[in-house]
Amino acid sequence: MKYIEEILRYFPTNISGILSNTLEQNRMIAENLQEIRIRVGKPIILKTIQADIVIQYAITQSEILQIVEKICENSIYAYRNQICDGFITIKGGHRIGIVGTTIMENENVINVKYITSLNFRIARQILNCSNKIIKEVINIDNQTIYNTLIVSPPGKGKTTMLRDLIRRISNGIEELHFRGKICGVVDERGEIAAMYKGIPQNDVGIRTDVIENVSKSKGMKMLIRSMAPEVIACDEIGSKEDIVAIKEALSSGVKGIFTMHGKTLEDIKNNAQLYELIETKQIEKILFLS
Repeated sequence: MKYIEEILRYFPTNISGILSNTLEQNRMIAENLQEIRIRVGKPIILKTIQADIVIQYAITQSEILQIVEKICENSIYAYRNQICDGFITIKGGHRIGIVGTTIMENENVINVKYITSLNFRIARQILNCSNKIIKEVINIDNQTIYNTLIVSPPGKGKTTMLRDLIRRISNGIEELHFRGKICGVVDERGEIAAMYKGIPQNDVGIRTDVIENVSKSKGMKMLIRSMAPEVIACDEIGSKEDIVAIKEALSSGVKGIFTMHGKTLEDIKNNAQLYELIETKQIEKILFLS
């Protein structure tokens, strides 16, 4: 599998061999692998949808450093800002979470030393996963979309769903006679497009512009000012600043698709500013993922 090759090249040869053998011997693990977690002095854990597979190999501090150096292309300093944010995105859109001893200055993380844990999160696109809900989001008669809020608990696929909706809206949907729209994505944490050296590793459509590593509120303003999107998308909204920026975007005629954590309408009501967007019908559709 391509993603296995993309990830295992960052490990020392002996660890790469152990992981490769484990995944080759059990195709079910390989197909359902979500994370590879490594911690200094602890066994390697392969996390799948169904279970955790524990590999009895104790990672050393030296091996952690070797992995980080490979991830950073032997220039840890060049990746310092990403390390301070807690993760690095690699080719293929996979993200490596990084924790250790932080160095703080004025309440900001300025460095992470003695890195003790890494979490390789496997990136997988599920193309056309939005097929069941796409007709709820687009307004064929007006050739536009409904301002939509997608709500689900963590890990239930709202980011995956958002990504596929963007792709389809951007490309256009021939079978529904829906013309493609210029889309702007604020990818604050790199989970939607998974940019690697400025290039989206996930397919977000041919008419989509992505801005990453910036707050959602600032990113929305920058995209509207510079790229004139017809549709804007953000993941996991909720802060007061997010809501203010969304109001400004929607009032300027831009349509939006957003996601948030939650299970029920009560969870939305707990955020008074967000719920106001629903009461005033600025958010036109709410989709709950179970």
